[in-house]
Amino acid sequence: MRRNNCAIALWITLGIILLTGCMKDNSTPAEKDRQQEKVEIERPVTLTFWRNSGNKAENAAYNHLIASFMEKHPLIKIEMMPFPYSDYDTKLRTSVAAGNPPDIMAIDAPNLASYAEAGALLPLTGNFKRNGYIEDIPQTTIDGYTYRQNIYLAPLTESSIAMFYNKKMFEAAGLPLPPRNPDEAWTWEQVLEAAKKINDPANGIYGIDPAQGFQNAGATAYFKYPIIWQFGGEVMNPEGTTAKGYLDSPETKRALAFYAGLFTKYKVASFEYPVDAFPNRKLGITIDGTWSLSHIAENFPDFKLGEDFDVAPLPKGSRQAVANGSWGLGISAESKHPEEAWMFVNWMTSYDGMKMYTSITRDIPARYSVAKEFTELNEYPKNIFVIQNQKYGRPRPITPVFPQVSEAVKKLFEEITLEKRNLDDAVQAAISTIDKAYADSQAISK
Repeated sequence: MRRNNCAIALWITLGIILLTGCMKDNSTPAEKDRQQEKVEIERPVTLTFWRNSGNKAENAAYNHLIASFMEKHPLIKIEMMPFPYSDYDTKLRTSVAAGNPPDIMAIDAPNLASYAEAGALLPLTGNFKRNGYIEDIPQTTIDGYTYRQNIYLAPLTESSIAMFYNKKMFEAAGLPLPPRNPDEAWTWEQVLEAAKKINDPANGIYGIDPAQGFQNAGATAYFKYPIIWQFGGEVMNPEGTTAKGYLDSPETKRALAFYAGLFTKYKVASFEYPVDAFPNRKLGITIDGTWSLSHIAENFPDFKLGEDFDVAPLPKGSRQAVANGSWGLGISAESKHPEEAWMFVNWMTSYDGMKMYTSITRDIPARYSVAKEFTELNEYPKNIFVIQNQKYGRPRPITPVFPQVSEAVKKLFEEITLEKRNLDDAVQAAISTIDKAYADSQAISK
């Protein structure tokens, strides 16, 4: 900003006034939202918005929020295009490569780095610092939407998992019930001892499903990353450039050996489970997400929370950890209307927008202030998922080769468990796969 000598005193005075005002700013999140709505739009603007199509509640929430935004800002038109989940990422990457991406795009947090590395996203760090009320979002959540010191996505919801256990099986085996306090999680050793006492494979009952079996890479890796972290291990370096020195650390190997032992040494886990094994009373302990609460309630009404099963914090090793990160909203670096696009993204992920979205979907909101507004999120059992996410959440590896990392992690767990491959050999193979994928990605980008 250009200054002249006559204006120096005025600028100093204004600076003091502004600083004093900031120090005394006790505005609520909702009040801050409404302050930023005062921005005036002088010309009609049309913004394209792509996202993955979700369930009925998610789709309804997006429709409602967009209608509300356009009512507040009649000169801004949002053209939303939802795509089936299976096709979405391919279509979005194709549009980016072709140079005609949408103005605004929904991106799953783990895929952020590849889009940012390709220069497809507008950095949002300055926007957040200006009026994004960033202090209302857990730092670990922000970390998951940050690549190379820049925030690229605005979070709307969060994800979290916990330990589900068959209460009647525990009581029949004379086992104490795990604490409900998210800060008092059982250790994996305690979980193993409980699984041993419940385990009855002769009658088709297994002690535990520790990480949702062996399905597609993205899904099962989401459940397996926390086991590595809980034992003090890591998958990659913080920069997301190599797995060497991390995936082969003693702590990571200890986690992998423990996991494999549940299947091969202690035989309390099965290589294959019946469909809906937990609500069908064929499984004593399982690790699952908030979505299973509604699935069980809707499809297994005779398997009741508090009577037949309960929920406890995710087990810990040397530390507590849970994977966080969900879908966030980003702005295309090619957008001709970045300010208007930020207005939309910021409102969607603001206190008011997020509260509206949560009231429809019942998902975990990314903001502290919104989570406090919903009684069910502050009471058992959902408070477990919320508090775990806020206090112990961690982003999955932030790297432009995340899909390859997840596939390598999935394969690593399969090899040491299903194929009984030597642990050191399997780890080295996974490191080679990950590091080669990163090297190849850098060679292509150059």
